[in-house]
Amino acid sequence: MLADLAGSKPKSLARAMRYQVYDLPGAQSYADEDDFRAALLAAGHSDQLVDMWRKQLTHWDFAERPSWSSSEPRTDQRRTDIYDLLDLEPVTRKLLEACAPVMKTPPPVVISEQFEPWYRTTTKYGREWYWPAYRNLLSAKGWSDDAVASMDMATDSVVERLSDPSRPEAFQAKGLVVGYVQSGKTANFTGVIAKAVDAGYRLVIVLGGTLNLLRAQTQRRLDMELVGWENILRGASEFESDYADDPAWNQGKFIKFGGQPAALGAFDIVRMTTRDDDYKSLRQGIVALEFEKQQPALPLYDPVNLHRSSARLMVVKKNKTVLGKLVQDLKKIKTPLAEIPVLIIDDESDEASVNTARQKPDAERTAINKKISELLTMLPRAQYVGYTATPYANVFIDPSDSADIFPKDFIVSLERPHNYMGARDFHDLDDDIPEDERTFANSNEKAHVRSVQVDGLDEVDTATLRQAIDMFVLTAAMKLYREERGGLGDGYFQHHTMLIHESSWTLDHREVLGRITKLWWDSDYSGPSGHERLRTLFDNDLAEVSAVRADGHVVPPSFAELQPYIGAAVFRIGGDQKPIIVVNSDKDIETGEADFDKRQIWKILVGGQKLSRGFTVEGLTISYFLRRASNMSALMQMGRWFGFRPGYRDLVRLYIGREQPGTGAKGIDLLRAFEAVCRDEDAFRRELQQYSVLVDGMPQVTPAQVPPLVSQHLPQLKPASPNKMYNAKLVEVRSPGKWLEPTAYPTSAPQLRHNTALWTPTFEQLSTETTRFAYHFPAQSGRHAKDLSPTVHYLTALTGRLAPDEFLDLAEQTKWRAPGEFGPHLEYLRSITRGVGRAVDEWVVLAPQRDKGDQQVRVGSRLITRWDRYRRRDPLFGSISTSRHRSIALRIAGAIGDSKDPNTERFVGERTGAILIHAVVEPGNVASVGADGVIDPGKLVLAFGFVAPASAYPSDNRVVRFTTVNSATAAPIIDFDTEE
Repeated sequence: MLADLAGSKPKSLARAMRYQVYDLPGAQSYADEDDFRAALLAAGHSDQLVDMWRKQLTHWDFAERPSWSSSEPRTDQRRTDIYDLLDLEPVTRKLLEACAPVMKTPPPVVISEQFEPWYRTTTKYGREWYWPAYRNLLSAKGWSDDAVASMDMATDSVVERLSDPSRPEAFQAKGLVVGYVQSGKTANFTGVIAKAVDAGYRLVIVLGGTLNLLRAQTQRRLDMELVGWENILRGASEFESDYADDPAWNQGKFIKFGGQPAALGAFDIVRMTTRDDDYKSLRQGIVALEFEKQQPALPLYDPVNLHRSSARLMVVKKNKTVLGKLVQDLKKIKTPLAEIPVLIIDDESDEASVNTARQKPDAERTAINKKISELLTMLPRAQYVGYTATPYANVFIDPSDSADIFPKDFIVSLERPHNYMGARDFHDLDDDIPEDERTFANSNEKAHVRSVQVDGLDEVDTATLRQAIDMFVLTAAMKLYREERGGLGDGYFQHHTMLIHESSWTLDHREVLGRITKLWWDSDYSGPSGHERLRTLFDNDLAEVSAVRADGHVVPPSFAELQPYIGAAVFRIGGDQKPIIVVNSDKDIETGEADFDKRQIWKILVGGQKLSRGFTVEGLTISYFLRRASNMSALMQMGRWFGFRPGYRDLVRLYIGREQPGTGAKGIDLLRAFEAVCRDEDAFRRELQQYSVLVDGMPQVTPAQVPPLVSQHLPQLKPASPNKMYNAKLVEVRSPGKWLEPTAYPTSAPQLRHNTALWTPTFEQLSTETTRFAYHFPAQSGRHAKDLSPTVHYLTALTGRLAPDEFLDLAEQTKWRAPGEFGPHLEYLRSITRGVGRAVDEWVVLAPQRDKGDQQVRVGSRLITRWDRYRRRDPLFGSISTSRHRSIALRIAGAIGDSKDPNTERFVGERTGAILIHAVVEPGNVASVGADGVIDPGKLVLAFGFVAPASAYPSDNRVVRFTTVNSATAAPIIDFDTEE
């Protein structure tokens, strides 16, 4: 009955039940709502009936603009509409509400080819086992109902796009799941594996990174939360397990099923690898890879065989030799490889898996890529799903290469998890608060970031490093204080770590170890000088930040109250005479020195590559980071300070190099580099979200068209290595009602003089008097949701008007430092200005002016407010306008509602666009402005941003247009013009 409803709008439940039992003698008496309620009451939270209704109701809740409801998705009113159409009694509604509350968090963003729905239709052949168990485990770990439901939906969006494992024709789907650094991607692919094996996938290969420690960490997580106690032991004594020395094993934290799954009507998972052992050639034990068949005459993928066969799971390091052994063993088994439904999960899929050697079609693949390609070729029913937080290398793979890992079928962008501490939490992005008004309460940078200044390649900032170590001791004491005084309980903070990341070179690690060791033993933490340093740091930093950011956790009123915990904290860290662990080889993990699974670790970690990708540094509170990177992906993956920080979010500190020296002429501000990467990441996710909306049931873009959506804010940091950036070119971006502000203005004087001469007439024609504009936001719509009073944005500006052709001429003739950045937007301006697609009648020009006339510059004959702006992402500016400026422009273009201001409303028109123009002087050129406001035009940047009319939608409703590029000859698609 529910399957019948799934393909349509909600309709009378009683009528649907009567229809389903029409030909079933004796069943009619059970086909009523009373019986349905009785079944719900008897069902457990993880019962299949409850699960199916939960999914169906969520599907209707999330439907975009359905014909059967005018209510917004994910609202109580939408759910009421559903219940009304189902014609349910109030008591049934309450029962369903308890089983499946409305999930108001947004769904994952999906860019996908069309696919054939199959998931949930095969359950009649088997029994869901591992997914319900995993879902219950997440709830037991404290996940909220919303978080579990979000995980359910996100994993569904992946599994449903794989091929039906029982499908007669072999089909190979390839996809990519984009998460955040240290945000729970492993939890997601554990859920995907659980659902996939329940559905019939019988060989699961997890590519667990390039390092032993990452592979072992992934194996343990899957064993603990998916494989389970009984599948690990397989009849052996619990003391013979490879986890016998693991505290979590002895504490009963590994999932249990109450018996061997196969004996309980399900199927077993057979491990082909263990935590300590990667995949090894099976030799005489090759039978372990053989799949049993109930009916030998039928293929393995036939449902009769599929759901009675055990699943095999292996977690394999991305190593040429290891993968080679697996390939050779698969060739030896008797089960035809074409019959085996295989799921390949590639963790950190942008590392090692991507073919970086191929510049020409006939070039040899790189080693790991070649082995993955072999697996995909020899296993025609293999499904490939990559997981990463930095997807740029993956989306730049040539989609025409059928043997490669380009995500041709889908890209899923996961939602940022609740309570996750990510890049945005360390930066003040697009915040209009002036520098001198920023506080620990309103500035993320001020609360969590501390600068490290280094003058030369061989210099060190010992004072800041000492302060970072002092903060590590202070926060350790704070954790002990919260355990005892805050009711968290002894052992709540299992780990407390500091990471020092200056270099990837082993010799450098030895030097750092010596330097830190000396600082530690000279610290005098039990004496007056040490206590005085800690007191000052507590009073000036820790206490002030925690007072406004502790989120309900206890904060000592004075250092005197925290002081008794200092000694215990120092003993936890250095009581064994080893306060520092250097992690630059696998032996550090194998010997247990840095194994978070086997012991409590309160230590300072010094590391490089081993700790820069994938591996979770538990309890990380203080980071000291000076290492450079050559591209966005590498830099973002080094952000080990991202993650979940329960009970100590306010204690987290990042000590980061601000003018980090390099081998070239320029240094790099690592904080601003991370900020640029954060902006790139946000822009990519926004683009995916915008283009994920279907148009007439069809996708706007497919995965093959995603590469041009990747942006680049810092020229030193390409999204990925240049040899990975090819295959498509973005021709046009259509952006009705959206603010667009180019920032790649020239740095050469001749080009700046050209732009000044071009735009001066527009400034000359502005009104002689300013107009005071306002936009009144409704209550609780301001920057802080907790604000109860309405927010008002004011703008004082000179005004003017331009005809559509006039603005287009200006835009076409403006010179740029990065010509490609504005090209797609220029194409859009052409499309709405000329020909049959003309969609704009005029442009309103606004030149924001300060009320005080003390900072002005002359443009032509006019004295105009001067705006001092840095090229914060050199050579690109940051935001030139402010949100107060943009609100007025957005209203004039019809992008937001009534301003409640007459001055603003008289400029509004259905086919009117808005342009903001600024006369910008870089701080280094301010001294060149004469007393009369005159400046060399070669030192003046006349900048503009615009909002096209909100009505200027193209007739086909598509917002991007692409053309393809020959991958064998194309240059990187994102680049800067270096010829000036």
